[in-house]
Amino acid sequence: MTIDKTALRNAATVIVLRDRLNDPHVLMGQRGAKAAFMPNKFVFPGGAVDAEDADIPLASQMPQICRERLQEDTAQDLTHALSVAAIRELWEETGLILGQKGAWDMAPPADWASFAATGYLPAAHPLQFVFRAITPPGRPRRFDARFFMIDADEIASDLDDFSAACDELSHLQWIPLPKVREFDLPFITEVVLAEVAKRAHDLSAPASVPYFKNNEEANLFLRLKGVGPMTGRTH
Repeated sequence: MTIDKTALRNAATVIVLRDRLNDPHVLMGQRGAKAAFMPNKFVFPGGAVDAEDADIPLASQMPQICRERLQEDTAQDLTHALSVAAIRELWEETGLILGQKGAWDMAPPADWASFAATGYLPAAHPLQFVFRAITPPGRPRRFDARFFMIDADEIASDLDDFSAACDELSHLQWIPLPKVREFDLPFITEVVLAEVAKRAHDLSAPASVPYFKNNEEANLFLRLKGVGPMTGRTH
């Protein structure tokens, strides 16, 4: 069977903020030069939702207001799968654990075996839904990406130990928030970082979430709270 690599895929991206109240730093890494999607760019950890993500147990759920926003403008409730995908991608690409101590009541799938071996269950309560963006048509990969911000204090493992990370991202590092734009960033990452900068000192989950909606009909900058277009057509 041929897989359409340009088909729109649901994805979760994780923005980890460290020392956010005093000297905020954000965790980022560089994609490989041969990557089909955003080669050489510095990005947040993240990736596509896997089919099995919907069946992975969670020790806790993300805040209710975030779950409500995730269910807007979507055909199905992906809250659980997106939560799991965010935690899995953070683990795979950085080796950092977002979880609570506990025993699994199922045999973990292969993608979760190394996480389960640490003695943790994935925990979603620190995830705050802060941005949604759909990749414009015509790109080699297209994602309906939900961005989740977490406080680094919620990470259960050593914040400077990336030894368990896969090789998808190189040069993993904590970058001072005011210096992030000195790096080679995708356009959408710059847009998201502006939102992160506004929320760095606000520990509450946002009641309204920006939505960069790109499809064949229009490119709109919306807000998920039923407010409608913010600025109209984007570039």
